[in-house]
Amino acid sequence: MTSESLDEIKKIIVSELPKDANVSKVEYEGPAVVAYTKNPQIITEHGDTVRKLAKDLRKRIIIRSDKSVLVDPEKTIDKVHEIVPEGAEITDIYFDTVTREVVITAKKPGLVIGKYGATSRNIVKNTGWAPKILRTPPISSEIIGKVRHVLKNNTKERKKLLLNLGQKIHQMGKHPNDWARVTSMGGFKEVGRSSMLLQTPNSRVLLDCGVNVAASDNKNAFPYLNVPEFSIEDLDAVIISHAHLDHCGFVPYLYHYGYDGPIYCTTPTRDLMTLLQLDHIDIAQREDNPLPFNRKHVQQAIKNTITLDYGEVTDISPDIRLTLHNAGHILGSAMSHMHIGDGVHNLVYTGDFKYERSRLLEPATTRFPRSETVIMESTYGGREDVQPSRNSAEKEMMKTIYKTLKRGGKVLVPVFAVGRAQELMVVLEEYMRHGMIDEVPIYIDGMIWEATAIHTARPEYLSKDLRDQIFHMGRNPFISDMFKKVQNHDQRKDIVESPEPAIILSTSGMLTGGNSVEYFKWLCEDEKNTLIFVGYQSEGSLGRRVQKGWKEIPLEDDGKKKVFNIKMQIKTINGFSGHSNRRQLMDYVKRLNPRPDLILTCHGDPYKAVDLASSVHRSYKIDTKTPTNLDSVRIQ
Repeated sequence: MTSESLDEIKKIIVSELPKDANVSKVEYEGPAVVAYTKNPQIITEHGDTVRKLAKDLRKRIIIRSDKSVLVDPEKTIDKVHEIVPEGAEITDIYFDTVTREVVITAKKPGLVIGKYGATSRNIVKNTGWAPKILRTPPISSEIIGKVRHVLKNNTKERKKLLLNLGQKIHQMGKHPNDWARVTSMGGFKEVGRSSMLLQTPNSRVLLDCGVNVAASDNKNAFPYLNVPEFSIEDLDAVIISHAHLDHCGFVPYLYHYGYDGPIYCTTPTRDLMTLLQLDHIDIAQREDNPLPFNRKHVQQAIKNTITLDYGEVTDISPDIRLTLHNAGHILGSAMSHMHIGDGVHNLVYTGDFKYERSRLLEPATTRFPRSETVIMESTYGGREDVQPSRNSAEKEMMKTIYKTLKRGGKVLVPVFAVGRAQELMVVLEEYMRHGMIDEVPIYIDGMIWEATAIHTARPEYLSKDLRDQIFHMGRNPFISDMFKKVQNHDQRKDIVESPEPAIILSTSGMLTGGNSVEYFKWLCEDEKNTLIFVGYQSEGSLGRRVQKGWKEIPLEDDGKKKVFNIKMQIKTINGFSGHSNRRQLMDYVKRLNPRPDLILTCHGDPYKAVDLASSVHRSYKIDTKTPTNLDSVRIQ
């Protein structure tokens, strides 16, 4: 589109809105068209007209108050407190002068919104400011505070990003949309460093940019950003499927490398991604193995992130429209549906997904408007990857914990901070509350506490059952007194040396670093104790060696090498994984609607990726491919 088309859009908006709308300006802001009005009532009273405009123009339309009609911020704060019931328990109010929003943080955001949005509409009418309503986390979250601080203090920089982005997105494509291809830059026929480049004649979009935390050298740790197809200057957008480091851990490097464009993901993914990236940097520095980026690059990523809700459609380049859908893997995990050209081709990238309802999340989405090509994970795609049901896994875990506690031992569960930890917390809280296992302290160590705080701030992304429990029954399992936050080394030592039985959930999940390794060294030589693996153990990790049954393991201890004799019980319990097992993967393809023409498998060991692809082809007569890293596959 040209600047003239923006004039045409303004004429259409002015003609459709009431005569007293008094539209002062219309501009592109990222994927949206923003119209400024000198009559704030237009914002609240003509939602149907705005929705019709958006449908007709096929663009997101935002109506904002002109600067001239905004009430003074101090008077607005008084007005907000006058309009919003005290029961909402407002904890913070600040202003975004660029977006004309008053940002209201409250313990009960529903009361700020009001019945059918009446309270928030009242704020607009009386102040001109549009309320942006945020939840005060029941558990204080340092990361959410940091993210909000960065956004609050960089509104003008974000506005500049969106204006520049708007010009790029809304220009006409220079070339016909007669092809599309995907280049595999990491995570193909392997697990870790997931990354791929989607190219069309007019766009370059990076899907995930992860690291392999278990890699023995940098050559295998990071994506192949040096492929000839990839140019940081030509990159239009980055889409992050979810917050695990093997999908987002190398994103800050893009900003070190010179990228200044947007990242698209859900709000929980942005917050959890920030948490994990900062922790990754800290661990690397402690281990004297610094990463090729630092905290300022993480901050730049926050500033450049555009968050989307599930089902929200947005243009991200001249010829690609993105919609995120629930993936059921971890909080905020998303499948990316990309509408390429004017319906020329549709690509779905699943990221990691779980096609089963869990205590934490709803199952992955299977319905899309169209999906000619699907790129799907194959972590457990081998024919032998049959896992027990979630119910069976829970019973097996509780049986193991019961036996360990009865003999006076301690249970160590090395667990990923995001997803599995919260799933286990919900299970343990229920079993202990009902007296099905002894009530002992459940110690939460590493990033798990902060990740859990982020979960409590985003309950709308949790499963329906869990939301009902939190909102309607008034029982939030995450804030139970059973859980004890571990703060320092001395407290860890006290936990280990105490004769009392206990359960310890600690990162990292593969024993590749973090406090779980320290607990392991302290506990592994006592046969009363038990270590339970509940997640994938990557080849090369300490967790995989322990899982394989190694009885003598040399590890660093107080600056010296020491051989640890493994006497504790080692138990692997499948069924808690956030990945789909073989049956669920096959069932997912069967239920995809519409059925794709081509499926590419990724994120799995070579045998599993190939086995899943060949089985899908045999069973459903769908063309399949299993690319290797550095392959380019034409999908259109």
